[in-house]
Amino acid sequence: MKVKYWALGNECWGPWQVAQLTKEDYAKKAYQWAKALKLLDPSIVLILCGETGYSSWDYYVLKECVTWSVHGLGGDRTKSLIDMHSIHVYTADKEHLANATAPRGAERAIQMASALIDLARIENGVPATVPKQTICFDEWNVWDPVRAPGELGAEEKYTLSDALAVAVFLNGFIRQAKDLGMANIAQSINVISPLMTTKDGIIKQTIWWPLLLFSKYMRGQSVAVNVRSPEYTGRTNPAWIRATIETPYLDVSASISDDGFISLAVANVNEEKDFEVAVEGVKKGEVKVYTVDGENVDVVNTSDEQKVGIKESSWSGEGKFKFGKHSFTLLRWKA
Repeated sequence: MKVKYWALGNECWGPWQVAQLTKEDYAKKAYQWAKALKLLDPSIVLILCGETGYSSWDYYVLKECVTWSVHGLGGDRTKSLIDMHSIHVYTADKEHLANATAPRGAERAIQMASALIDLARIENGVPATVPKQTICFDEWNVWDPVRAPGELGAEEKYTLSDALAVAVFLNGFIRQAKDLGMANIAQSINVISPLMTTKDGIIKQTIWWPLLLFSKYMRGQSVAVNVRSPEYTGRTNPAWIRATIETPYLDVSASISDDGFISLAVANVNEEKDFEVAVEGVKKGEVKVYTVDGENVDVVNTSDEQKVGIKESSWSGEGKFKFGKHSFTLLRWKA
């Protein structure tokens, strides 16, 4: 079948699973299945079932399964039995700033999961010559189970606030790209989705637009960005976010493509204030500008009216650039 990626179960820790397992039972089963699958085809990529990236489940299953030499598998001392570790995070909040900054917790989850992988490798004596396991962030999105109950189809109606949250998610993935093997929005059509089908066609929800811009332009390699921005200091969801990671009003990432274009992605989550910023490193000349914004953070797209979309313009690259309130902006220029 030439299937490359194989998950060793999905959310096996969840009480909604018919075959829910303890972390101890899961680790034993996953380890044995991993051996069996790698014996059948050593080239496949095996994904361990993690939880949030910062739980005792994550640490335990990594410690038990991240090994580099398994008796009877041909003695290959340059490869690991497990290749990736899966984590899932959904965010949502009724208040805009808590909603838009919630994905900072997802970025912190990547950092913590990466550290747990390091710890498992250290404790299991995995040499530095063996490639480090990456993180498979194979479920992420904004989802409020109260607003869009799963048993009723989980058909979210996304606001501009949610679109900014998605942009913050995606910025985090760019910033933490070295530790990510893949990241997949859940889901694509109708269920907690950027696209909704109707009898008359497709509704492109607010979250579709930042996702589209990232998919088209944030390619190649990530670029380190030094940002000085005022910070949101209010309530976060979850509450521990600001104890472990900053929550700036301007959330920024950058990439450089193989053909030499730099893309700078900026989410201004402040719903009241524009920020005029000196963007250093920009060549004078035409800078393409793509903006996703709306009248307020509560606007939604419907089959009758698309209140949120992409506005295209240009900038000379001179002076300061104004990032409008409650907006996502992508600047793109030739390096």
